[in-house]
Amino acid sequence: MRALWRFTRPHTVIGTALSVGGIFAIAAHELGRVGMDPGRAIFHLVWTLVAALAVNVFIVGINQLEDVEIDRVNKPRLPLASGEMTMSRGRAIVAVCAVLPLALAVTQGPIETLAVAVALAIGWAYSSPPLRLKRFPVAASASISVVRALVVNLGVYLHFSETFGGGGREVAPAVWALTLFVLPFSFAIAVLKDVPDAEGDRRFRIRTFTVRLGGQTAFAMGMAALTVAYVGMAVLGFDGAQRGVLVATHLGALALLGIWALRTDPGDPARFTTFYMRVWVLFFGEYIIVPAAVLLG
Repeated sequence: MRALWRFTRPHTVIGTALSVGGIFAIAAHELGRVGMDPGRAIFHLVWTLVAALAVNVFIVGINQLEDVEIDRVNKPRLPLASGEMTMSRGRAIVAVCAVLPLALAVTQGPIETLAVAVALAIGWAYSSPPLRLKRFPVAASASISVVRALVVNLGVYLHFSETFGGGGREVAPAVWALTLFVLPFSFAIAVLKDVPDAEGDRRFRIRTFTVRLGGQTAFAMGMAALTVAYVGMAVLGFDGAQRGVLVATHLGALALLGIWALRTDPGDPARFTTFYMRVWVLFFGEYIIVPAAVLLG
């Protein structure tokens, strides 16, 4: 079970769970006026969450299957790289996590089916031959951004809107704001995650931004994208939110990010990995802050 938990890449699982939960909270608030049945809403939340987590495990799992040799250099403690989990077991988990969300999505409607299919396809194309988009830094970062920003935020909200009786067509301002925030944020995640992995990526000819431009430049790119996300949300906000909450939390998070950045070193993989995981904590917080601003507004 410990190996399985590490195989799922827990920070991504937590991020996906909070994303779905946060979007659900916004949808429930915005669409409650259409006579939503609470029992039906919770039913759809649970199964949407199961499908989303299965897609998440498929994406990170197929990446580990394809990158096991690279991970023996960059992330030797991962279960496939360390030998704690067999390749056949890893393949079985990935296969189940491909079939399960598609089967669930078909029962939930066309919007969720499309979202699941797109996310699975992008996850496969990112890691697997012949496309293996992770070899190309722009395509790799775009793949992560599309799934995290567009498929999760817009796809999940439209699914909830349809199932709650809202018609599945109009997107709440808070969801548009989250989508625009997560686009640069997920780009930053895509760039920063490769900074500690330069040795293995260089050895196996994975031309990440870090390999091409250097760790310091990749770090600066990630910080610039994060700054755009936080300043944009603080300054622009969105209709129906408690503006004071948005301004205080986002400027506070940006200040905290700056403090962490001053204490890290792109040339030290262990220290930079700590910084990178803290960036994920800020990502988690966004799906608590924005729904809270909506409810308080």
